[in-house]
Amino acid sequence: MILIVLKAKIRPEKRDEWLVGIKRYTADVRQEPGNISFDYYENGENPNEFAMIETFADAAAGAAHVATEHAQKFFAFMPAMVAERPMINYQDLDGNAWSEMAEVAPE
Repeated sequence: MILIVLKAKIRPEKRDEWLVGIKRYTADVRQEPGNISFDYYENGENPNEFAMIETFADAAAGAAHVATEHAQKFFAFMPAMVAERPMINYQDLDGNAWSEMAEVAPE
């Protein structure tokens, strides 16, 4: 499984345009055959800083994602939106990266 976390600071004057673009991109990525999940979140303490968390079945699915038309369009869209170069955390994980949290269980 591939786990990718991106962090991007968006230009305040581009916020509305960014929100439309990321919503559309999210819907497109979620339709990809190798996509497990794609979500984005705004930082509660730093307005206009967003995290995108995406998981893909394997490296081949990740490579296929980058090659899609919607990903290429989004990569071309982002430079006008970001205030600085986005940060990425890419993890190629063996098997399933999820396990149950030991500290919390339903009552």
